[in-house]
Amino acid sequence: MTEFEVPVLAVKNLNKQYGPGCSHCRGGESSSLIKNYCPVCGTVYACRNVSFDVFPGEVLGIVGESGSGKSTLMQCLYFDQDVTSGEAYVSDYQNGKKNLFQESSQQQRYIRNHIMGKVYQNPLLGLRMNFSSIGNIAEKLIAAGNNHVGMMESRGTELLNKVHIPVHRRKEVPKNFSGGMQQRVQIAKALSNHPPLLLLDEVTTGLDLSVQASVLDLIKSLQRELGISIVLVSHDLGVIRMLADRTLVMLEGKVIEQGLTDQILEDPQHPYTQQLVHSLL
Repeated sequence: MTEFEVPVLAVKNLNKQYGPGCSHCRGGESSSLIKNYCPVCGTVYACRNVSFDVFPGEVLGIVGESGSGKSTLMQCLYFDQDVTSGEAYVSDYQNGKKNLFQESSQQQRYIRNHIMGKVYQNPLLGLRMNFSSIGNIAEKLIAAGNNHVGMMESRGTELLNKVHIPVHRRKEVPKNFSGGMQQRVQIAKALSNHPPLLLLDEVTTGLDLSVQASVLDLIKSLQRELGISIVLVSHDLGVIRMLADRTLVMLEGKVIEQGLTDQILEDPQHPYTQQLVHSLL
C-alpha cells in the first residue's frame, strides 16, 4: 500500500448521540459519563469521534462488545440513521470531495444503490422475505435505474450461482431458506450493482458453526475475486482474524486501538483488547 493511495472510504470524527446532551455531559466527555451514558440527562453517546480509512481491496474489521457502537456506526454509514456530526467521503462519489452526511436524501439513496452494499445481521432488514431470491436482486438493480428484464434475470442468476444458491431455487422466497442461505442471498443482493464498498454487520451471528465457516469462506473468495473493499463488524475475534487486514477495537462508542490485525491479536496494547484476545485463546 503506498502512502499516496486514496482511501475508498474516509470517515472523520463521526458522532452519534441519542438525546440532547446537557451541561453535565458536554459533548460526551468521558469524565461525566457512566460508560457512554449521561446519568443526568440520559443521553447515550453511541459513537464518539470515530475516524478511520478503508483502502482499495482492504478488509477493515471492527470489533467490540455489544453496545460498543459498532452497529450504530454501520447504520450511520449506510444512512439507516442520521449522524449527529462528522464527515465521510467515498472516492467513487464526487471524487471523494463531498461529505456524504451532508448530501440530500436523494443523493444518499444514489450512494446506497450504486456505491455501497450492506449485509445485515438480521436478514429481515436486508431482504423482502416474500419476494423471490432473484426478485430481491432485481429490486436493488431497479433502484439503481436498470429496467432491462433479460439483464436482471442473467445478473441475478449469475450472482445466485456465485453465492451457491441452486439455480432451481432462484424463484423461491427467502423465508423458506435456512439462515445461512438467507445471508447468501443478502450478499448476492448487496453485490448486484458492483459496489466498490461492502458493509457487513455481524453476518455470521446466530448461524451454526459449520454454516458460519461456509459464509466466511464465501466472503473471502468473493473479496479476492472482485477486489472489493469491506468494512466488517463482529464481536467475534475468530471472524476478524480470518478476514480482516486491519482492525479497529471499539469500546463505549470510541476507537480505543487500531492496527494490523496480526499486530492487534499478537500484541494488544489496551487492557480491554488484551482481555478480548485472551478470551479467544
